[in-house]
Amino acid sequence: MIELRAGTARATISTSGAEVHAWHAGGHDLLWSRDAAWWDKSSPVLFPIVGWAQRGHILVDGQHRPIGVHGFAAAGAFTLEDQSASTARLSLRDTAASRAVYPFAFRLTLTYALTDERLTIGFEVENTGDRPMPYALGLHPAFRWPMANRPRNDHAIVFERPERPDVPVIVTGGLFSPKRRPIPMEGRRLALTDALFVTDALCFLDAASQSFTLQASADGPSVTLNAHNFPHLALWSKPGAPFVSMEVWTGHGDPEGFQGELADKPSMRQLAPGTVDHCALDWVYRERAAP
Repeated sequence: MIELRAGTARATISTSGAEVHAWHAGGHDLLWSRDAAWWDKSSPVLFPIVGWAQRGHILVDGQHRPIGVHGFAAAGAFTLEDQSASTARLSLRDTAASRAVYPFAFRLTLTYALTDERLTIGFEVENTGDRPMPYALGLHPAFRWPMANRPRNDHAIVFERPERPDVPVIVTGGLFSPKRRPIPMEGRRLALTDALFVTDALCFLDAASQSFTLQASADGPSVTLNAHNFPHLALWSKPGAPFVSMEVWTGHGDPEGFQGELADKPSMRQLAPGTVDHCALDWVYRERAAP
């Protein structure tokens, strides 16, 4: 475990999956505590796919290869490359085991930087092989709901810009249907209720916003997630669960009926040999919600 400190803020990161296990800012523990009774993760990294693949397989070079939901990075043994009191840099490289599932050479690097009220996470995806590499990347952090001892039913998600008042229907196997279902979006604001998550996640594909905020009442504290180079946003919880996950993705789960090669799956990125793609995000705590 790696511990970062900056003033009164602290963050704990595991080399297993490069997952943030705890984030404390403004006098509050803000990240979900990995209670297996609800969900035994807190902020898993999603790579080299996001979401579910058709029948739990991807097709590469005409061969079906079994892969779990969100890929394998969350269970990967990352190497700590560099660390200071408030920063850490970890990387994951391909192995014989990973190439059996995902036959590409890569290096995935995450850089964490902590300040009093902010945790910044930078991502580098490098194709170290000799052929184009399809991939998707994401982060799946869950924040405490309710937050800072505020009433649970006073919480809302506030988007940077107005979003569509409907989201894709997720069907059996985690696949994306062309059908959509309505949600009670009011411009930029979505009141948080357990009813939102009875069916599945709320996925905002090609979102208008690049940031969204968990707000504990109109005058209460908030956590904002600012995304850079992540086109898709998502919300997920379980009815009654004491957390809400605010996810960012470059790709998404298989469309219903998709049977093509991984490289042809919608929203996959194609990385040329020897090149690096960059994404970033930050979590920002505020004592009072921004207007």
